Amino acid sequence: MHVYTNRPEISAAVAKHKKNGAKIGFVPTMGALHRGHASLFNFALKNCDIVVVSIFVNPTQFNNPRDLETYPRDLQADLEFLESINPELLVFTPSTTTIYGSKVESIDYNFDGLDQVMEGAFRPGHFEGVATVLNYLFEIVNPDFAFFGEKDYQQLQIINKLVAIEALSVKIIGCPISRHEDGLAESSRNKRLTQDQRNASPFIYKTLTQAKALFNDQTVDQVQEFVKDQFKDKEHLQLEYFEIANASTLTHANTKKESEKYRAFIAVFAGEVRLIDNIALN
Repeated sequence: MHVYTNRPEISAAVAKHKKNGAKIGFVPTMGALHRGHASLFNFALKNCDIVVVSIFVNPTQFNNPRDLETYPRDLQADLEFLESINPELLVFTPSTTTIYGSKVESIDYNFDGLDQVMEGAFRPGHFEGVATVLNYLFEIVNPDFAFFGEKDYQQLQIINKLVAIEALSVKIIGCPISRHEDGLAESSRNKRLTQDQRNASPFIYKTLTQAKALFNDQTVDQVQEFVKDQFKDKEHLQLEYFEIANASTLTHANTKKESEKYRAFIAVFAGEVRLIDNIALN
């Protein structure tokens, strides 16, 4: 498997393949790889000639220093995981200096409010950090397609906005959420759950599916109250937010309109571990 650590080498490798007419797919990750990532890699492999995977824990997207400090890192295990999926993957494992140089800071973007709600409201600066590192990575890798999971649906909308702002040529592909058999969304953070927290966590998706069923004939406020009630005194789980929003603009839905698509978004703490999920409502 080809592993690159610096800009010139990965850029040259991609350019060589593009010169030969190859379509380049890109899956950026922060490591701690799991089955959810595997579904992205496999989807990219089916739709592209060459696939680049980056592994980089991006410091500018962590608003909580403790979260950055405890984020799981095991590069050797990640490389073995990638090798088992496809040894022809191109893997980019840059250092912070390689990406940012001497100034580790985010670019200030105007995302027309997409970054001010839900995750943005609770994690200030997070999406600027995500957008900044992706802009740098897109410049280095120069992919034709980039693949992201819909678990981070708000991030997906912001990435599309980033592509428009920067006039990038990459096409963004959203991929379905990968779940465990009990419904819990695949996440690198799941590795930090205690057994009791892990046993309790499928309740998050169960509640989302109940909210979806109720959405057909109840008001937005009624659905929100139902979800809040479900988490009252729920052992091992603490609701941070539940939001019903327009699927495109991410603005809060006060009432339902037949012409609009809606999604439900949720963030829950299991101890110190923060879990997010979402579901299409119509």
